[in-house]
Amino acid sequence: MEQTDLRYPVGKFEPQPYSEQQKDTWMWEVLFLPRQLEMSIHNLDEQQLNTPYRPDGWNIRQVIHHVADSHMNAFIRFKLGLTEDNPVIKPYNEAAWAEMSDYHMAVNISLTLLHALHNRWFDVLKHMSEQDFQQTVFHPERKQTITLWDMLGMYAWHGRHHCAHVNSLRERNNW
Repeated sequence: MEQTDLRYPVGKFEPQPYSEQQKDTWMWEVLFLPRQLEMSIHNLDEQQLNTPYRPDGWNIRQVIHHVADSHMNAFIRFKLGLTEDNPVIKPYNEAAWAEMSDYHMAVNISLTLLHALHNRWFDVLKHMSEQDFQQTVFHPERKQTITLWDMLGMYAWHGRHHCAHVNSLRERNNW
């Protein structure tokens, strides 16, 4: 039996060429992610929320708060990319953020934030043209220019990726 890599339950992100069909798929994934995350943690108790999804991994509570932090950054990066010429985006230390006090708060705080944020993000996305998706940002740590198209794909994948962390833990533990 093949051992699944618990770090990448849906595989790693693979860029896709631009198409209207792919755009619609990714946009709807962005819009519905908060609800999918909410469903993934439905009826979990405090002990379960504090369980790491893999050895040496974040617990479910940290994953939910991380998605909120990550996607707030993504939304800002999109707006920068749409309003500036190849702006340098600000990286952040995800591991250090996951140790901050707000990561101990109730997960509904971040889920509420995600619902509002993703509605706003979806509104921006649905008004973007194919040309808008070719706008870029520069990631200084990766020393890489990234199109907004590829960022949309990465963040749609990111949401699926973290939902799968929670859901695969639930399956493994029969929760």
